[in-house]
Amino acid sequence: MLRPLQDRFDPRRYPDLLVGLGDGDDAAVYRISADVAVIQTVDFFTPIVDDPYDYGAIAAANALSDVYAMGGEALLAMNICGFPDNLPESVITEILRGGADKVAEAGAVLVGGHTVRDNEPKYGLAVMGVVHPQRVLTKAGARPGDHLILTKPLGVGVITTALKRSSAQPAHVAQAVASMKKLNRSAAQLLHALDVHACTDITGFALLGHGMEMAQRSKVRLRIHLEQLPFLEGAIAYAEQQIFPGGTCSNQRMYQASVDFAPEVSEAIRMLLFTPETSGGLLIALPEERLPQLAERFRTAGEPYWVIGEVVAGEGIQVLP
Repeated sequence: MLRPLQDRFDPRRYPDLLVGLGDGDDAAVYRISADVAVIQTVDFFTPIVDDPYDYGAIAAANALSDVYAMGGEALLAMNICGFPDNLPESVITEILRGGADKVAEAGAVLVGGHTVRDNEPKYGLAVMGVVHPQRVLTKAGARPGDHLILTKPLGVGVITTALKRSSAQPAHVAQAVASMKKLNRSAAQLLHALDVHACTDITGFALLGHGMEMAQRSKVRLRIHLEQLPFLEGAIAYAEQQIFPGGTCSNQRMYQASVDFAPEVSEAIRMLLFTPETSGGLLIALPEERLPQLAERFRTAGEPYWVIGEVVAGEGIQVLP
């Protein structure tokens, strides 16, 4: 399917399409003037937490995140919904309220949407944002010598899976929900004028999958240091209990051939790094000379960040202790 679509929408025929189907990035970007480009993205999924309001807010934050990964600001959002006939109206209301509140927090406007009947609830957003054409961030552009920055801790995938299996501690779930509901907007705004070379957000393909996309499109190698990675409380323990969602094995099959793990990295941690995240943080490739400026900006704004590795010459990903 993909190749005929790429042939039909050859970017050479659309010079104002700055990021499109063949780029494999987080969103599409189309230039409409010398100063404005439109960002377009869509994302939705089935419930991953029990509370309908939290589910709506998480799904909305996850959809909005692609705009921030491209360096933009969200302007408009539309609901995408699939609900069973027997789902109580009060539950649907809470899902939509959670999403609407998150769109409002993003400074965007919710302008409607579309609903279909579905046996399993599904909710998300189609989002339109804007960015200056010369300030678009993509997965390509990371250079040897760059530092790798992560803006949220990892582990929501195993925690929400533990929740589904009635094995999760309430405190761990609360931390995971708070992390997923947090917008990447502030972190993205703090990156302005920092000469960021590459950026993406960590979602369904996990840290290693999205990191691999950055490495491949930038034609570099990412070196990640395990001791510098942030994990939500409980995540490592659930990984050691082998509480993984199905997407973990899918990601492992897809990306493991290009990942070199140090022998000291346990199998549980390897699988954890292949585990899908929902509404995860931004992964940023930043020039070394800009790191002090980033540190000052994030510290002043009270935004967390972690330096998790560096970009080197080569290909693939290396994970060190």
